[in-house]
Amino acid sequence: MEEQQNGFGAELRRRRRAAGKSLGELAERVPCSRSFLSRVENGLRRPTYELAEKCDAVLDAGGELLGLAPESRPPRDPRGGARPQAVRGPARTASKLVERAGAGVPATASGYGEEFDRLVRRGDLRHAAGRMREADHCYREAHRLAEGRPRAQALAVVRICRRWSDPGRVDRELLQLIADGMAALRDDPGPEAAALRLQLNAHRAKKLTMAVSADTAVAQAGPDSGAALARRTLRGLDRADAAGAGPEVRCEVLTECRWGLYDFAPAAASLTLSERLRDAAVRHGSAYFRGEALMALAVDQLRTGRIYPALSTAQEYRGHAAASRSELARWQQRTLDTTLDLWRGRFAAAADWILRESAEYADRLAADLDVPAGNFRQTRMGQAYWLLREQGRMHELFAGGLADDVQEHGYFPVWRAGLVLALCETGARDQAADQLQAFADDTDGFRALPPHGWAVPTLALLAEACAALAGHAELRPLVARLRERLAPHNGTGIALAGWPTVLVAPTAQACGALALAAGETDAALAHFRQAAVPARTSAPQLARLRLWQARALLASGHPGAAAQAARLLRPAGAVAEEYGMARLAAECAELSAQTGGAGGE
Repeated sequence: MEEQQNGFGAELRRRRRAAGKSLGELAERVPCSRSFLSRVENGLRRPTYELAEKCDAVLDAGGELLGLAPESRPPRDPRGGARPQAVRGPARTASKLVERAGAGVPATASGYGEEFDRLVRRGDLRHAAGRMREADHCYREAHRLAEGRPRAQALAVVRICRRWSDPGRVDRELLQLIADGMAALRDDPGPEAAALRLQLNAHRAKKLTMAVSADTAVAQAGPDSGAALARRTLRGLDRADAAGAGPEVRCEVLTECRWGLYDFAPAAASLTLSERLRDAAVRHGSAYFRGEALMALAVDQLRTGRIYPALSTAQEYRGHAAASRSELARWQQRTLDTTLDLWRGRFAAAADWILRESAEYADRLAADLDVPAGNFRQTRMGQAYWLLREQGRMHELFAGGLADDVQEHGYFPVWRAGLVLALCETGARDQAADQLQAFADDTDGFRALPPHGWAVPTLALLAEACAALAGHAELRPLVARLRERLAPHNGTGIALAGWPTVLVAPTAQACGALALAAGETDAALAHFRQAAVPARTSAPQLARLRLWQARALLASGHPGAAAQAARLLRPAGAVAEEYGMARLAAECAELSAQTGGAGGE
């Protein structure tokens, strides 16, 4: 222990000097007396946990200093020897083991040994700082150290499973770790084992639903089985809550099961889970779960068309990211901000992030192996694709080689849909029609897509493509199939691609585009009226909607339709010009010419 204490003091002195701070300056920031801090640096006084935590934060040590702080010994029994630790409930053991980043709450002994606790705590600190690779190393060391103790190993596996996986793919290694942990706990009747099984099942549910096709799924355990497991696990959580389960188990299960149901439950149901998670995270006081809850809440608010509440949640997440000092949290924050910038037409701000800063972040974080590169690459690709689309520069997708990246990720269906739309918008309509038909064939007429989640933006992109390809008679059966799949989503929601990446369009607008392609102009206009509710939060999106409405009016042949269309096209064209949306402006001008000057002042 003395050696460790001296190690802390020496490292504290090194980091203080490297930061250019005097003893007095650091003592004032911590705060403590200068003389006490000097004795700590010289190994003459033992630092308290709180002092170590504050020094770590002030010197931005990312948990390194805290990891060197001497552990607190259990209280002494007056009869001699260490007082035995009381057996704790399933949630209390796990929840108090987690370091509440930023809250100043020390870890409590788990009963699995001082070194095990140290490794898990150091892993938690590194995870909170966005250093997932280092956190993973700590958790795996704890797992190795706990050989022969199933509960301790299961606790370590729960932590290991918090790492990010490649989007659209199943992490088979983690699924095997979960299976091993579940098997070891199978005959353990204790409440702590029951809580650990709940958490492991929640992670298994999410990992199974990461697959986006039979090719990326686990044999005989596809995404739908993961969703079913998530539902069962949530029911188990309700029973555990009634039995007194603590906040960490609740947070863990809600986080993972919400993602496990993302593609299989309506967005409104997902929003309910996000709100439960937010409340549970507040009660728990964990920075990790607070960040998870805020991001989940923002995503579900966007999907349900609640743009203004999402803006408020995004502001909360900015505060969380700043407090965590994690580059990974910063990445997520900027990605969310850019999603909103693209929706609101702040294209210059979006371009600055997409084309410059995000590349630097992605390269740095991927090089450190903290997160699989696919997470960064697909998010950045999606936002770059949408920026080009909004600015009418889709031809650059093919000229700059971005289309090759899109095709490389064709195992994720949303990218195939994006490519079909890009081909439509660059004049390659015959090729687009072939790609659309192939997509339908490969997905059993779109029936193989999940009912919710990533399927919604995929269908929305295909709806626009179908409307653009209305002249291809052979595609008419596909219009009917797409309408059937999108019908449950007609309303005031928005098709959100990624978690989050871009807001594609109001789902009602996609339904309207398909009705228009089917020649049902009155139905199309009804859908477009519904789409106006979320579209009013975005000037560019409202301009696009007005163009769709004008098309439907002109196709309807109703008396006065041309004049109504002209009145819609004028502000739509003006907004397109103001926001630099070249293709939209040209389409508005072309359609306006067809009104023959109707609708004049």
